[in-house]
Amino acid sequence: MINETALLESQTLRGSVLDRTDVLDKVKALSLLPDGMHVTTAMVASYFSVTVEVIRALVHDHRAELEASGYRVLTGAELSDFKQLSGIQSRTRSLALFPRRAVLNIAMLLRDSEVARQVRVYLLDMEYLARTHPVENPAPADTASLDARIDQRITHILGRTVVPLFNALIETSGEHRRELTALRAGVQRIEKRLKQHHNRLQRLEAPREDRPLAGVMAAMDAMNGREFEEHVAELLRRDGCTNVVVQGGGRDRGIDITALTAGGRRIVVQCKRFAPHLSITSPEIQKFLGAAKVLHDSEVALFVATCPFTRDALNIAAESGITAVHRGLVEEWSAGAALTVLE
Repeated sequence: MINETALLESQTLRGSVLDRTDVLDKVKALSLLPDGMHVTTAMVASYFSVTVEVIRALVHDHRAELEASGYRVLTGAELSDFKQLSGIQSRTRSLALFPRRAVLNIAMLLRDSEVARQVRVYLLDMEYLARTHPVENPAPADTASLDARIDQRITHILGRTVVPLFNALIETSGEHRRELTALRAGVQRIEKRLKQHHNRLQRLEAPREDRPLAGVMAAMDAMNGREFEEHVAELLRRDGCTNVVVQGGGRDRGIDITALTAGGRRIVVQCKRFAPHLSITSPEIQKFLGAAKVLHDSEVALFVATCPFTRDALNIAAESGITAVHRGLVEEWSAGAALTVLE
């Protein structure tokens, strides 16, 4: 099993997980340049809440590795072209650019940043689950779902890159202003149609309860603690559990929900609606363990959270028979996937 120390020390291990750039947005929103693909040194420093000097020092020490991840420095004509295309207004003579893979690479090198640590924890959690929970008989790809993702990506590029580019050109062009305005209008019409098509595909993919699958975590992040408990209770009922009771209040004895599986096993649930950059730690798991096993004599214990779990917390949960349902699993569960432990 990959651990955090090995990840910090081994370039080979870091290279094996560079494609999992989605973890960056799971921990904290990463702002991109208008091209929708890159960030600057200052933007990387802001994301990790460190100084620009810290990032520059890291690049100096690991330049070859970061260049292999896509890091590059633009100068001369290449820089001028990039500024014109992206609408960047700057007189700098060089510009360092990091794609998402290079930003993830930074997260696996940067020791003195809490955000970087959270990215590593989330990344290791995802790798652990991928290695220990293989998918059997995967279903064939859903063409409608693939089309929807393609539409969404193209719409994002048009709205974040192409239209702003036309805006910049129109502002600086006199002779071709009318033609550029007409072209921009055409692009905006295409963008609108793609959005409409994407919305239609989402409606076709919606489950029978007509609940959209997109935006699941955004909806949960907007809930308060009680609403999140009710949401988890509804998921239990959906999956065939009975006698589902939300405890609430100050007398819950460390348990938020009690229920029975379809087979009659006793379930206890702890719910934590935390911000995605936080983590569930081992003391919280230990406290829940006492309530679940000693006070409630449970047969199924779920710790459901909208954030990652630390490695120690995951280890204690696995050793004590507690099912840790982290942010990614909550999203999948809410979107219709069943929890194996409830079957």
